[in-house]
Amino acid sequence: MARYNPKETEPKWRKAWADAEVFKAGPPTPGVPKYYALEMFPYPSGRLHMGHVRNYSLGDVVARYKRARGFNVLHPMGWDAFGLPAENAAMERGVDPRGWTYDNIAKMRGELKELGLSIDWSREFATCDAAYYGKQQDWFLDLWKRGLVYRKESIVNWDPVDQTVLANEQVVDGRGWRSGAVVEKRKLNQWFLRITDYAEELIEGLKTLDRWPDKVRLMQENWIGRSKGLKFSFGWAGEAPRGFEAGLEVYTTRPDTLYGAGFVGIAPDHPLAEQLAADPKVAAFIAECRKGGASEAEIETAEKIGFDTGLTVAHPFDPTWRLPVWIANFILMDYGTGAIFGCPAHDQRDLEFARKYGLPVKPVVLPPGEDPAAFTIGDEAYTGPGTIFHSDFMDGLEIEPAKAAAIARIEAQNQGKGATVFRLRDWGVARQRGWGCPIPVVHCAKCGVVPLPKDQLPVVLPDDMDFSKPGNALARHPTWKNASCPQCGGEATRETDTLDTFVDSSWYFARFTDTEAAEPINKAAADYWLPVDQYVGGIEHAVLHLLYARFVTRALGDEGMLSVREPFAGLFTQGMVTHETYRRAQSGEWVEPKEVEILAEDGKRRARSLETGEDLVIGDVEKMSKSKRNTVAPEEIFEVYGVDAARLFVLSDSPPERDTQWSAAGVDGAWRFVNRVWNEFDSQPAGPAPALSPDPKADELRAVTHRTIKAVTEAVETFRFNSGIARMYEFLNKLKEFPADKATAPVLAARQEALSAFARLISPFTPHLAEEAWARIGGEGMVVAAPWPEYDAALTQDAVKVLPVQVNGKRRGEISVAAGLEPADVEKIVLDDPEIARRLEGLAIKKVIVVKDRIVNIVAG
Repeated sequence: MARYNPKETEPKWRKAWADAEVFKAGPPTPGVPKYYALEMFPYPSGRLHMGHVRNYSLGDVVARYKRARGFNVLHPMGWDAFGLPAENAAMERGVDPRGWTYDNIAKMRGELKELGLSIDWSREFATCDAAYYGKQQDWFLDLWKRGLVYRKESIVNWDPVDQTVLANEQVVDGRGWRSGAVVEKRKLNQWFLRITDYAEELIEGLKTLDRWPDKVRLMQENWIGRSKGLKFSFGWAGEAPRGFEAGLEVYTTRPDTLYGAGFVGIAPDHPLAEQLAADPKVAAFIAECRKGGASEAEIETAEKIGFDTGLTVAHPFDPTWRLPVWIANFILMDYGTGAIFGCPAHDQRDLEFARKYGLPVKPVVLPPGEDPAAFTIGDEAYTGPGTIFHSDFMDGLEIEPAKAAAIARIEAQNQGKGATVFRLRDWGVARQRGWGCPIPVVHCAKCGVVPLPKDQLPVVLPDDMDFSKPGNALARHPTWKNASCPQCGGEATRETDTLDTFVDSSWYFARFTDTEAAEPINKAAADYWLPVDQYVGGIEHAVLHLLYARFVTRALGDEGMLSVREPFAGLFTQGMVTHETYRRAQSGEWVEPKEVEILAEDGKRRARSLETGEDLVIGDVEKMSKSKRNTVAPEEIFEVYGVDAARLFVLSDSPPERDTQWSAAGVDGAWRFVNRVWNEFDSQPAGPAPALSPDPKADELRAVTHRTIKAVTEAVETFRFNSGIARMYEFLNKLKEFPADKATAPVLAARQEALSAFARLISPFTPHLAEEAWARIGGEGMVVAAPWPEYDAALTQDAVKVLPVQVNGKRRGEISVAAGLEPADVEKIVLDDPEIARRLEGLAIKKVIVVKDRIVNIVAG
């Protein structure tokens, strides 16, 4: 019997698929259902890792399965190719980012093809292709014309070493993620997209996404942060600052706590704070606030600092009550009005601030069961339920009625109005980087900021940018920025900021529906293919990428380019691939798994360096990363075990939404399964199999086959791939009970049916093995084009049912009966059973209740 040889088999079948173009999506065809399977496209780092193997194998299972079920499948691949890593490589290695990027794409394309993915490579593109980003510039101008694009001064994270704006996610512990420099907050003129115009629809749309993980929907809901509250103005207790004569407007979600106010706070970049910055002390304090990141999370955890402006306002319910106005570093200008009233007793940030500066802490929400005369606040603010006290007209009310009462009083005084506010801020899309999509505008001294006519698109990046030092290489280019104003014809300069890479990934799924379209999106093609039926990617993109894609889909839909409002009907977030970490005891240096030998002595595991022989410290199991050197290169696994064994392991080790721990033993087990499968197919006699005929042994095997088809089908449909593979393991064990060399003609026929189904069941998981197996048993054409096996429902039913028997609700035995037996027949068998009869001695039977195929209950007394 020949041993399975993946080194010969796998390339052979990949070539056969490519030659036949079996994965090329078909044209829209009436009567043929479509299925759009998509994985989040990768950054071309140049090297595939095991996380890629898992991510793309998961999506490939779905795509192959749906193709077998008769769907017209679109399963494309592209590259998220702009961004800082290419600039960093250019700076560190003295290479061109374009060449570096396309070289990496070529390497990763080859590795992905080696995985045997059912990708339609005819639709491939990279976001750094001018043909792609030129179309992005096209729709950017459309959104600008409609008012969804604008420029304004904004506080940003500024890395003084790399000389660029950083996203909040690129600020780690207040420092730039690459340079390590302390990040500053700077006010720059930035480009924005008005995502806040869609805040209400974005949050309501989450309710329709019933095939998204609940956790992801909740994360997006919290990020958008819809809150209902009160927007009102404090009147000044003294002379009003210039421009604020109408009062100081604040927003609060807790108007019920107004009687607990201890101060009023404004953000460091509030217009009033900036006006007061004429005082050097105020200016110095604002400068101090601008050190560190601008993200809400960092502001939340930073030390609370404030500056007393000396201004006071009058409480809206008591004009004699004065509240001091402070500038505070924890207040965000972009949330609400950039001003709050602080209620220290019932907000932790306010409490920390008040304790630091000696401001009043007055509780006004009484927890259930507490004595109002004795209740006080310690180091923690009280944020739970209760009744209002110390609050005049609101005393005795629960929190929600008290909110309504406070809003009604403010509205009656014409000082404000109930309002809904979102935490979501407009999307800042400008980056001071050369390797990105140019923003298609010019700056003219006479005409201002002018959009380019579409016949001047694409605005293409120059080939000779200098990345030898930090900062924006595009801004340093000697000639590229020189242009003419399309309005007056005078001298102008191009915008040297480029678009955030999140813009590039916010619409690529729509471009995949027709990559050759002259317009950004071929609406007819998009109407056919969208929404994406199954999107697969990491939980790290649960908020921003997905939120931006949902926004852009709506914005482009309102331009008439798309019909769908939600781009991704189904979302699956896979777990990470993890591995143990190893390090040297003395130096703390990380050691790669391939350099480690694991030994077992006295029931204990220890790790030893293959290079030095020294004992190593076995660390935590962590996500594979270059920094911890706990990665396993896929090509090393492919070389030893083949691609299918690697795919099988990452798909079978654990539920796909959970992390999977890579182990040599695990992939070795997958390799053994591959060989066991091949042995069963290789042992089947060549030539036509006998016709199926009734036979007890053959019927037993056929029942197992059809139950397995049913179980695997349900597992794939519900993304329980590991469960489906487990059932195939069980099936293989059962199949060995019916060896081909001892099989009768009926059993041989049942084996042929079983192997035909089995080849198709394993095809999404181990596609190369499935093709070789299919060919071995004489399957027609390639298995990739074969229909998914259907099961006979009658054969999936158990022939015998074991029914528990209860007497007066207590289990007293069980009986075995034919499945589907009528209740009257079951009752007779029960009452004739000697053990049950013994249990009924001395009792009079009143009723026998039979639940068909489930249970028997005898009522007796």
